[in-house]
Amino acid sequence: MKRNTILPVISGLLLWLAWPPTPYTTILLFIGLVPMLVVMEDIINSDVPKKGKQIFNKTFLGFFIWNVLCIYWVYNSLKIVGAIIAIPISLIPYALGPLLMSTACWLYYRLRLRTTRTIGLIGLVCFWIAYEYLHQSWDLNFPWMTLGNGFAVSHQWVQWYEFTGVYGGTIWVWAVNILVFLAYLKHKQSQQKQTWVKPAIAAALAFLLPQGISLYRYYSYEEQVNPSNVVVVQPNIDPYLKQDIPATKQIEELTHLSDSVAQPNTEFFIWPETAISEYIDEDRILNSNHYLQVRQFLNKYKNGNVITGGETYRVYDKLVNETASPMPNGGFWDNYSTAINIENSQKVQFYHKSRLVPGAESLPFQNALFFLKPVFAHLGGATGNYTMQAEPGVFYSQSGIGAAPVICYESIWGEWVAKSVKSGAQFIAIITNDGWWENTSGKDQHMDYAKLRAIETRRWVCRSANTGISAFINQRGDVVKHSSWWVRSALKQDINLNSDITFYVEYGDYLPKAGTFLALLGIAFVIMKGIFRKRIKI
Repeated sequence: MKRNTILPVISGLLLWLAWPPTPYTTILLFIGLVPMLVVMEDIINSDVPKKGKQIFNKTFLGFFIWNVLCIYWVYNSLKIVGAIIAIPISLIPYALGPLLMSTACWLYYRLRLRTTRTIGLIGLVCFWIAYEYLHQSWDLNFPWMTLGNGFAVSHQWVQWYEFTGVYGGTIWVWAVNILVFLAYLKHKQSQQKQTWVKPAIAAALAFLLPQGISLYRYYSYEEQVNPSNVVVVQPNIDPYLKQDIPATKQIEELTHLSDSVAQPNTEFFIWPETAISEYIDEDRILNSNHYLQVRQFLNKYKNGNVITGGETYRVYDKLVNETASPMPNGGFWDNYSTAINIENSQKVQFYHKSRLVPGAESLPFQNALFFLKPVFAHLGGATGNYTMQAEPGVFYSQSGIGAAPVICYESIWGEWVAKSVKSGAQFIAIITNDGWWENTSGKDQHMDYAKLRAIETRRWVCRSANTGISAFINQRGDVVKHSSWWVRSALKQDINLNSDITFYVEYGDYLPKAGTFLALLGIAFVIMKGIFRKRIKI
């Protein structure tokens, strides 16, 4: 039917219009999935053959439109390998999410065959959350389009993320959409008011109550006064030309910008990802000219710390892990995308990026996809070669302040950041380089998502981006101060340190774990029912 093709398109467009960074349209999230639910219901109640395939194909169309329109900027970061060859590579992130989303819808259909509509819809929410959790956990991780991220612009609506994380937002969106859908069905089936007014009232309450609770929390929340002066720097160096500029000159620019706004009591200077652009041997860093240059800068700041990005490595006589690569003259080495904390002492702290960008920084399922390694090697990372660390890190200053080092892509993992906070971090330091995406909505989405980390953990976020957007975000998720895109600048701010632990920090992603468990039970139920029916027929 033509209607069953148009409705998924409408759904995809509504979700796109609702998505960050578009302001004032977040409310569309609460009706964006209704056309998709209507399409699935129409197909289930029709006499068309292969209903499962029809549901998968129709929903994939809508979800593909939504994803492509929201993350079109992925192509910009890939086109360096060639305008044509970047197209099929871009289709991987464009299509993989929709494939998983449509699989959740197909599982909903299979469950509906064996149970009631109500149980099926509950199962749909669980299947969807399981997909989102999978998509943040496996080698092809890309949790950018997790539904709960859709409130990053309207962060005042989701202050209760301190209890649920972004998955609470996913459940909220689905709950309201399902209730609106049920009200529509009742209205369609009968014109009598009493048949559809109850689900309509339930939908309104499901929308208003969480928002009301959140707004109350937003306006009543008060930060404990515990100030620390922090500077974030945006050197604005073209990422494609970065390797052509001597690292010494880049550090000179960083120190100049830092000095331009710093004050004697500044405790942290935060420089962006790969701010130190030449490789540093971690075991010999105290002899590095770049390290000594930073130490010289810190001489005038007694309690100062520099948190900076860099690329570091370690050399081994023998193969110590599967990520180490052989060296031409013998031995092995590991290289890392690193956050480094340098202070006015001989102590240097390292944190190795552990949530790597598939393709650019890691080769997913590298044993099976080894043939793609030369292509992805052009994207600015050491594909399949970066070594991760098992747990998040915390940098401690000489005065005992704990900072959570978060490198670029990692800032969209709520639980990962929360673990650093649980381990003692009193604020979050995000270092990133968003210039690969150029002046697209990708940089704005990445910036907006950082607000959600502030709410989940009730920590200030200090964000240093090489080419924008750098910012300070308070514990309510408000952007207190920010830079402009592609403008060299430095910002300073007195932030409030916090040592309190939120419910979400304490318990992490308990919602998707529970949802995934229920989803697996649902899948097992569908399989067992299918086997049982076949045996009866035999």
